[in-house]
Amino acid sequence: MMANDARIKDHWAEQRMFLARMIIAGILMAALTVVILTRLVQLQLVQYDYFSTQSQGNRIRLQPVVPTRGLILDRNGNVLAENRPSFALELVPEQVPDLEDTLARLRDIGLVNDEALAETREEIRQHRRFDAISVRDRLSDEEVARFAVNRPWFEGVEIKARLSRHYPHGQALAHALGYVGGISADDQKEIDEAEYAGTSHIGKVSVERSFEPELHGVSGQEQVVVNARGRSLDTLDRTAAQHGADVVLGIDLDAQLAAWQALEGRRGAAVAIDPATGEILVFVSTPAFDPNALSAGLSRKAYNALLEDIDKPMFNRALRGTYPPGSTIKPMVALAALQTRVKGPTDRIACRGYYQIPGNRHRYRDWKPEGHGAVDMIGSIEQSCDVYYYSIARDIGIERLSASLKRFGLGAATGLDMPGEKGGVVPSPEWKRAAFSKAANQVWFPGETVITGIGQGFMLVTPLQLAHATATIASRGKRYRPTMLHALRDPVSGRTTPLTPEALPGVNVDVEGGWDTIIEGMHAVMHGPRGTARAVGRTAAFQMAGKSGTAQVFTVAQNQKYRAVDVAERLRDHALFVAFGPLEDPKIAVAIIVENGESGSRVAGPIARRIMEAYLRVPAA
Repeated sequence: MMANDARIKDHWAEQRMFLARMIIAGILMAALTVVILTRLVQLQLVQYDYFSTQSQGNRIRLQPVVPTRGLILDRNGNVLAENRPSFALELVPEQVPDLEDTLARLRDIGLVNDEALAETREEIRQHRRFDAISVRDRLSDEEVARFAVNRPWFEGVEIKARLSRHYPHGQALAHALGYVGGISADDQKEIDEAEYAGTSHIGKVSVERSFEPELHGVSGQEQVVVNARGRSLDTLDRTAAQHGADVVLGIDLDAQLAAWQALEGRRGAAVAIDPATGEILVFVSTPAFDPNALSAGLSRKAYNALLEDIDKPMFNRALRGTYPPGSTIKPMVALAALQTRVKGPTDRIACRGYYQIPGNRHRYRDWKPEGHGAVDMIGSIEQSCDVYYYSIARDIGIERLSASLKRFGLGAATGLDMPGEKGGVVPSPEWKRAAFSKAANQVWFPGETVITGIGQGFMLVTPLQLAHATATIASRGKRYRPTMLHALRDPVSGRTTPLTPEALPGVNVDVEGGWDTIIEGMHAVMHGPRGTARAVGRTAAFQMAGKSGTAQVFTVAQNQKYRAVDVAERLRDHALFVAFGPLEDPKIAVAIIVENGESGSRVAGPIARRIMEAYLRVPAA
């Protein structure tokens, strides 16, 4: 009986065991639930941004296709600006786990310096986190290899092949072409960010800036499958970018290089224009900068050194330099005398070496102390007689003289298709009243009219304006808006669309033989027996017309004689020269300024002839 009872199950013991197991299972389930909830909180809250970015990256991504920038060519098809293959170091901020650590390690392996890192941080702040940021452009082969060895430790950083801007002729065309540089915060305010997505550089100044819309082209787009690390796996669809148009300039490379070589080492400018179209044939400002260095990216220290250079290599003298024109405007003053009937071609004025306003004791000296004797209009231009122009300026009157000079485009921006053009000054009583605040300084004096007649006093013009005015004389009063552009060329088809010259209001002369008189006087300057530039014209292979000029920078006292050796080099007279040729059918008009060059005929004249010979393809003398 007892044996049977022992075999009877202990239900209470089984129940206690079951409850113990349930408690353990409950504890385990609760613990696992806590673990799961903790993990969910970590994934959904703590690490939400990280995993959200990773999950978004594992998808089809639309990314821009950057267009190829158009070439810049001269009128004969010579390449002035091109694109060359290069390698750039880029990073995508959202793909870099620790940005500061990555940048520091790039510095440690010698690919960037502290200044470049500061600029990179600024670019990152200005762009979206999924935009590729250029850390370094134009890496050398050694630098590419150095990064390739360390590539596994730089997540989100890549070497990208791209086309970089290159200027084969360097400084010789720097102020004409300008350069491209990184897109700045100011640039971003003016551009369509979607159109420039993926584009790292933009035209900064001169032609590169003026024709940025044409040169840039139209961006394309591609659908790319990328993984969670942002690496491209496959391309699903692609809309090709449209190449930028090739910009063909009116510049003639041979003449441009001749001007650069003639002016190199001096401070000055040379501008040449086609009188029949207004196209710029030569555009030089010296000294200049290296556009290749600026496009590659100068350090802040090097860039500031350029800005602080006493010779101002970044200053475009051809476009923005304003100078007294001196005697180069005498042909235009003579034309004003004809038009106002103040003097005829054969009327003579006696030159005794000085001029006095009636009732005034002050003597306005001629450049030739003993005087030129009795001179007519042609002789006054040929010999550059100051007294003749003192006299007729006073007879014409400042209002009529000012209006006449303005008809040639002097003292105002010409409208060239390039940003930053300076205006200048053709003075008048009205101008003086507006220019000065004190009543005593607003009074116009007769002596100011007299010196305006020889291009001194308040009068200021740019080399571009002088070239434009000279082209107007060469075309006998016809005027065209100056332009750098000759044509646009489709890079795919090669089809060119030439520019149509834009005519401006001309300079009409209703005096019979008026233009003949002025041009004959300028021809005599070069080829006449007493011409101030006869030494330049004597050996020329063609007949040309010109006018020398000397502009004062430093004024000596009335009873003293100007002696260059007694004056600091930067206070010596400027040398100017204008010319056109061939005489019978002008193809080119030139204006030269050599700062502190002293003699227009001796220093600037040979430069003008050299440019014209290069353009006309005649052997140099």
